[in-house]
Amino acid sequence: MLVNWWKNGLQLKLQMRIYPDGLLLAALYALACLAARQISVDQFNLLAGIRVAALLLFPTRLWPYLILGEYAHLAQVRYPLVEKYGTAWAIISSALLMPTVALIVRLHRNLLPEAPGARLLLLAATTSMAAASINIGTAQLLWPVASSIPLPTRAAHQILGNFIGILTVAPLALLWLQRQRQRLNRIPPLPIATTGLLLLMLALGLSATQLPTVHEGLRPSLQLMMALPAIVLTCLYGWRGAVLGVPLLNLVVGLTMPTTGRAWSFDSETFTVQLILAVAGSALLALGSTISHYYHRYRTRDLHSRQVISLTKTSHLAGETDLRHRALEINRIGDGIDAYLSETADWLKRQGHGEIASSLIRTSSLYSLKFREQASMVYPTALEHVGLYLALQVGGISEAWSNTGSIAQPRLVGDPCRLTVPLQLATYRTLTEAVSLLLQNESSQIRVNARCGRAGGRSGIVVVVALLDPRHRLSEATRTLAIDRLSGRALAYGGTVQCRHNRIRMILMDSPVFQRSVPGCSTDHTAPPPFR
Repeated sequence: MLVNWWKNGLQLKLQMRIYPDGLLLAALYALACLAARQISVDQFNLLAGIRVAALLLFPTRLWPYLILGEYAHLAQVRYPLVEKYGTAWAIISSALLMPTVALIVRLHRNLLPEAPGARLLLLAATTSMAAASINIGTAQLLWPVASSIPLPTRAAHQILGNFIGILTVAPLALLWLQRQRQRLNRIPPLPIATTGLLLLMLALGLSATQLPTVHEGLRPSLQLMMALPAIVLTCLYGWRGAVLGVPLLNLVVGLTMPTTGRAWSFDSETFTVQLILAVAGSALLALGSTISHYYHRYRTRDLHSRQVISLTKTSHLAGETDLRHRALEINRIGDGIDAYLSETADWLKRQGHGEIASSLIRTSSLYSLKFREQASMVYPTALEHVGLYLALQVGGISEAWSNTGSIAQPRLVGDPCRLTVPLQLATYRTLTEAVSLLLQNESSQIRVNARCGRAGGRSGIVVVVALLDPRHRLSEATRTLAIDRLSGRALAYGGTVQCRHNRIRMILMDSPVFQRSVPGCSTDHTAPPPFR
């Protein structure tokens, strides 16, 4: 029976179900408010922060229990004051306060995740002024005896106290909500630098309270210096740094303030410091929110660009796989043609036509060689066995370059066999495309330089295709074509394409995850030279 009552609650005739866990929440909230009241004064009101934080943390279906806890807390506090200030003030002020704050939080709650810094400041300012207006307005209208403190002074103290109290507690509630949205299993440990900055802030606050009477004038300066660690935290961690720094800053200043513990306690020096820190804390929260916003935008764009590069690389590899199959099929056809012509030449010899057979063998050998060269232009299968450099020197591309008479002997440095096959293929395509582009658009002689090596823990290759005449600059049309046609593969492999003066310079890098040498490739295991 007790278990069923705890789960299902008690249903009243008004079709309202009261849950025991809701009552427990109301009791805990009331106790938290009573505890916060012991360390709160007009210029540092933690009660305002607890109200807003509780409304942010719990869903709206539990808000009636929070309002019930608020009423229980105010009844405990204001009942002894009824004889002095009147029953009307105690009831009306208490009845208006929490529902008004709840309405303001409800209007801002859905907008907070979009821009937590600006929205939180707007929520804090609106709630502070609304709560101060209710407290001061009901007191002015319903108190039998007017307060001895001037109205503007009371308003300034309460608004600032409410604002600081909200900035002390509410940011932590928002940080917890963000943690729940991101579905983190645990709160990550604080880095050493963060812990050190927080401890420095505490040390400065404690030092301000322990100053001798002779150096009492240094207390505001030490309190203001506490803002420096908060600034550093905001610059390092954005919104989360501000959420850690600003509440601790307000809390330390508020708790170390000289006070009698009564609601009318006031310290003019601390009030000035708190006013400055309220402005600074607002700026830090807004700055931290802006930093985090642009950081997440950058991360999102970086992630998207990485996905595009990955898809581009996958597309290139799929195209190379298709070309490899075609080249192998062409070679098989060539082998069949060679075998058929060899059988034909043998038959002609047996029939006494030796000269015709010899001529057929010579012709078939010549055209078979050209056939193989063209097949290697489709896909350089030799690259998988002997590496990029030998594939450039013994494949069909070497013969094609020699026939142009416009390309000097390539200068190839380093061991390409330490690079992955996809990177060597991308380099091969980019290099041949660059040479073809210069042959079509420039009239000068061409030289090709390539250098393999390591930089930043990654293997890669630098390729330079340049005109031999240093006075001959690349035309604007050639530069545009080079950037458009060569950048795709270079960017897919973390590289760049640069056109300067008389040369095209390309850099392609291997991914750190895929650092493998070419299987079957004869490698020199000495370290490759570095490149720039």
